[in-house]
Amino acid sequence: MAENPEGAATRQPSPPSISISAQLVRSLTFRNAGALQSPDGQPSVTVNINVDAGKRSETEFMVGLRIEAASKTETQEFYDVSLDYAGVFQITNYEANMLEPLLLIECPRILFPFTRRIIADVTRDGGYAPLMLDPVDFVALYRREVTRRAQEKAGGQADTAGGNPSVN
Repeated sequence: MAENPEGAATRQPSPPSISISAQLVRSLTFRNAGALQSPDGQPSVTVNINVDAGKRSETEFMVGLRIEAASKTETQEFYDVSLDYAGVFQITNYEANMLEPLLLIECPRILFPFTRRIIADVTRDGGYAPLMLDPVDFVALYRREVTRRAQEKAGGQADTAGGNPSVN
């Protein structure tokens, strides 16, 4: 505590903090369509990642990380894996304008190593080489989403200005 000139004690603001109170698999699906098949070429793997966040209380938020991956050649499917993983975060003393980036960048960054391990284990247990996901640039994903929203909003305003109703 510090004292002000009149001698009264002033309270220092608490520093921002983030902690994870729970992690869970909300959903996990593995479809092994190509079990024990030899590939007719080099399989390609496609990966999609989505992030969502929701407020549970004034300081508690649930952040979800959904990862979908598929391995196939032009004529054969090998596997599809879908993981919906979440963390419950306690977040205090952050300014309102910093909350969205925190939830959509930092929280997924904390969860990602756990999802990466689960995906690798499941694909390995399915009889394939473990799928080792590359690190994800959550800042770039966030910026892309912000740009998409801005374009969607601008498109909606243009529609409204032209006399066409917009659906939000």
